[in-house]
Amino acid sequence: MWLFFTRRLRMWLILTVVVPLATGVLRRLGRGIEQRRGPSTVSNALLKAGDLGDRARASLGGGRRSRRSRRA
Repeated sequence: MWLFFTRRLRMWLILTVVVPLATGVLRRLGRGIEQRRGPSTVSNALLKAGDLGDRARASLGGGRRSRRSRRA
């Protein structure tokens, strides 16, 4: 199916659908680990990976989402 999409459309789909979903999942995992066991290297890394999607979207011109993640 990906073969029928142009390269530009594939990149747009990845940046608008896949990356936000993946970073949201990483952020949620990081928060879950942090709530259960407290801050750790793994939870901090997952939260940073989740923030990476917001920074990438902002630098590519997509702007930031209205709800930012907050660390306790």
